[in-house]
Amino acid sequence: MGIWRGLRVAFVLGSLFMILLIIVYWDDIGGFNLYPLQDPRHQALPHSCPRTTTGSLLSPSTGRDQSSSSFTIPTTASSTKLSPEQARGAAEEQQQEEEEDKQEQRREETKEDEEKERSHTSVYDEEQEARKQRIMDVCSGQDTLEFPGRTRAFEQIPNRELDHLIVDDTHQIIYCYVPKVACTNWKRVMVVLSQSLISPSSGKPYTDPEAVPPDLVHNSTLHLTFAKFWRHYGSLSRHLMALKLQRYTKFLFVRDPFVRLISAFRNKFGRPNEDFYKQFGSVMLRRYGNVSGSLPETAAQAFAAGIKPTFEQFITYLLDPETERESIFNEHWRQVYRLCHPCQIKYDFIGRLETLESDADHLLKLLEVDNLLRFPSGARNRTAASWERDWFAQIPITTRRELYKLYEPDFELFGYPKPDSVLHQ
Repeated sequence: MGIWRGLRVAFVLGSLFMILLIIVYWDDIGGFNLYPLQDPRHQALPHSCPRTTTGSLLSPSTGRDQSSSSFTIPTTASSTKLSPEQARGAAEEQQQEEEEDKQEQRREETKEDEEKERSHTSVYDEEQEARKQRIMDVCSGQDTLEFPGRTRAFEQIPNRELDHLIVDDTHQIIYCYVPKVACTNWKRVMVVLSQSLISPSSGKPYTDPEAVPPDLVHNSTLHLTFAKFWRHYGSLSRHLMALKLQRYTKFLFVRDPFVRLISAFRNKFGRPNEDFYKQFGSVMLRRYGNVSGSLPETAAQAFAAGIKPTFEQFITYLLDPETERESIFNEHWRQVYRLCHPCQIKYDFIGRLETLESDADHLLKLLEVDNLLRFPSGARNRTAASWERDWFAQIPITTRRELYKLYEPDFELFGYPKPDSVLHQ
């Protein structure tokens, strides 16, 4: 009995002692919870998606709930400090993106330029087809216009009438030059392409057409023409001409026929020119000038004395049947159809002086030589169609109409409108 009582007392005392211990150490152990349930608001966030949040956390120093305090989980951008290598990589990536954007922009701009070029080329091609078709229609007789040589074959053209067809075998080009239609500059281009003239300063062939002296390009020895084929190739000449006409790119440039006549007169008779004065000017003055006595021997003397052919005398000379019987027209006023034979030669490109710059650019691309040279940008002949009325003011209407008949094939072949203001006033 005494033992049992002693045990009960010991148990009670032990229990009281344990309760005291629990009370003393309660704050240090943070409560006595064997199965704590975690508040869902305070669940750990996945490491892959860090974000800012606030919640109730245990203070690592006191163990007390800090639910009244705000706790921030930093974002990756604000908390991550990039290493120099990472920073360099990020900068390179950004630079690469910017470069790709620039390249894309350049590609778009190039595409737009190519579309414009294709559209521009298409317009030129259509214009060229229209010019060539017009020649075919006139030569086939659809316009019921008759003129000498329209129906003859190429083989029937005398060699002396083929002297305006310049051949460049290196680039497979044939150019028919027409005086007073930018032929000086086109001859300079042909000299550069054929490398037929040596520059005294470099000792090498000229490479820039503008550097070629204009007075030298009219030297016939510089150019290989069809008229020289007989001397070079004998009986094979006509066969070789036919082959080259079939394979080479052929072009010519034309101009309003009456404007070309005015330009020729201004250039050859509007100022002293000894050769043209002796060969043509003196003839005009004797026949139609009513000049009494002998004429001055030189052009300079004649001009000093006020003796020079007028435009009306020039036109009268062109219409005089005796002129035609004496010889074919000089090349400066000979009709283009008699210089270049468009009914016998199928030209690949017909340029116009009125659109010289754009036509020249397009032609050089067609010839695939635009990377080798540029067409000379020298001074152009400024004789304009607007001058026609003034120049023909003193010419009788009947004479004007006769002159038109003489050059009508050129008007029709190359699509120049009939000059009604000259023919009906």
